[in-house]
Amino acid sequence: MGLVIFFFLWLNKPTKEQIEAQRAAQEAAQKQMQQAQSAKPLDFKVDDNSAMALAQIVKAHGTPDNELPALYRMGNPAINVTADWKDSIPVLSGTVKVGHDDVDVNRILNDDLSDYTPEQAEAAHRALAKVVTTYSKYKSFGPFYYGENDTTVIENDDMRVTFASKGGMIQEVVLKKYKNETTEPAQDITLFNAQTAGYRFAFVTSDQRIYTDSLYFRTTEVTDSSLVMSLPLGRGIEWGIRYTVNPDYLVKMEIIQQGIDAVIPPSCTTMGFDWHQKLGRNEVGRTFEERQSRLLYKFWGEKPDQLSESKDDTENLKGRIKWVAFKNQFFSSVVIPQVCFTTCDVTSIDLKNNQDFVKNMRMSGVMPYNTADGTPLWFDFYFGPNDYPLLSSIDKKIETQGDKLYLNQLVPLGWWWVRWINQILTIPLFSFLSKFISNYGIIILILTIIVKLILFPFTYKSYISQAKMRVLAPEIKEINEKYPGQENAMKRQQETMALYSRAGASPFSGCLPMMLQMPVLIALFWFFPSAIELRGQSFLWAHDLSAPDYICTLPFTIPWYGNKVSLFCLLMTVVNIIYMRLSMQNQPANNSMPGMKWMMYLMPVMFLFFFNDYASGLSYYYFLSLLITIAQTYACRKFVDEKKVRAQMLENAKKPKKKSGFMARLEAAQKQQEAMMRQQAKDRGKKRK
Repeated sequence: MGLVIFFFLWLNKPTKEQIEAQRAAQEAAQKQMQQAQSAKPLDFKVDDNSAMALAQIVKAHGTPDNELPALYRMGNPAINVTADWKDSIPVLSGTVKVGHDDVDVNRILNDDLSDYTPEQAEAAHRALAKVVTTYSKYKSFGPFYYGENDTTVIENDDMRVTFASKGGMIQEVVLKKYKNETTEPAQDITLFNAQTAGYRFAFVTSDQRIYTDSLYFRTTEVTDSSLVMSLPLGRGIEWGIRYTVNPDYLVKMEIIQQGIDAVIPPSCTTMGFDWHQKLGRNEVGRTFEERQSRLLYKFWGEKPDQLSESKDDTENLKGRIKWVAFKNQFFSSVVIPQVCFTTCDVTSIDLKNNQDFVKNMRMSGVMPYNTADGTPLWFDFYFGPNDYPLLSSIDKKIETQGDKLYLNQLVPLGWWWVRWINQILTIPLFSFLSKFISNYGIIILILTIIVKLILFPFTYKSYISQAKMRVLAPEIKEINEKYPGQENAMKRQQETMALYSRAGASPFSGCLPMMLQMPVLIALFWFFPSAIELRGQSFLWAHDLSAPDYICTLPFTIPWYGNKVSLFCLLMTVVNIIYMRLSMQNQPANNSMPGMKWMMYLMPVMFLFFFNDYASGLSYYYFLSLLITIAQTYACRKFVDEKKVRAQMLENAKKPKKKSGFMARLEAAQKQQEAMMRQQAKDRGKKRK
């Protein structure tokens, strides 16, 4: 087990060149992302045409006076202006908001700002020019670039969702049943918030580029579980989003529209969806949280794929993309469109040096769009735990047009054959026990005992094989003394194998049972760090079985170990050393490989370094597993009489045995070697003469 895990960790260790390349790629990607996020400033300039342009904007988007039909008033947080159109040349009055001050609009238009500082005067010109530019550029959408950001909260038993009128988007998602383990005192998990995440829809036409995250929506039709965020564009034209907060951490998002083809031409047949999120730290142990934080995606009709979890990565996906997920160790945010994305650019940046965040993820997708009235598109968001049974049930709750979502693969359970073991054995057994037992430390103990009992026949067979090899040690020693030297290696091997055959023993029979146990051990190695059931569950001194159980902090740092001590890992190492010593005592005496004893003791010490920052539940399981294995070994010693084993082997030796094909080939090879050596001896004799 140890050799396999060590080889797995060593195989996945990046080289120095890869680390340097990852660092360079991360810096380049961060710089590119910062440049993309930086908005290009408008060319702010007030000229002679600004007054007429502003008057026309007030007339188009303002409200006419009931008593004076030629008088129009327009107000928003940026400007409060009246336009009187009773003459051919409109008369403007009102103010423009500049910082905390209201500046007369005519003074800006006439550049009569001598009593202001140059910086204040420039800011006034920029503020007015921005209003004119925005309304002129975005036409019917112009008024919605100004407003107040109002919020609405909808919650159920699972989560609390806050919606913001700015962008018509989800501003925050709080999971009410889970706590953040990095805060003191522990607070509810905030999976999604406006400071670190956001999304938007994008419409691109021949003369417009509209992003919904810049618009201020009107909140209407609020119920206990739903609301509508709309843009009433005038003349019966409306574009909006209906949100419905459902059980099981699902939020449905439906696009609703009426007469929108009057402002968005039918030639606009696609709509963009951009989403970004910085994954914050929620766990004490960063190692697994960082390793299991990744961006996943799924094409229609296929199983999920992912970007690299160990380095910065970018992909340009083309095809029918069914969903995209930003996954942390135990929680995920997933967008599932009813109509697949046709293209999707996805990016994952590793934030190795950030104490508060682990990954920065982005996606930019494009999907078909129709301006006809009704509900052209809808989406499902999943903001919740990586709970295997829950994710498995989502397929039945979401309309997928016949395509299986495979959301349960957000829970990393190993390679396909390892995952199969976890799905049919570990998870059902773990779930069954949790129905009757609330203490997960006890559940792990019972699970370990059940697994060891299932595997005990293989353990027993391995012990019997070792016992057979031990009782044959005197005969093997005689063969080695009878045929010493390298020149007799083939003969020595032949006699040894003949002895094994006569006695009914095999040096490989002890390996097979151990190899049959390895899939289960590897499956549990993947299962425990991914089991959200262990998160926040305390046992003995361990506060959280999904995190390291640090009991003290050293005043110094040990290379590759750190300065914190995990007690379960330490206990596992001690028991592992005891087990290694016991295992070597069970082996037949063999002085041909003196370095092997040193290596056997080195492996547990190496595991101390590897597992110190792993989940305490995993170290606790291995500690129990080794302890039970030692108990089983002593039980086998007590109940297996090696004298009877030897007597049985002697009886087997008396029985005539058909020579196996392997032995026949070995004898033929030995005869060929002897003939070759005789020929070489003759050749050397001729040379001396």
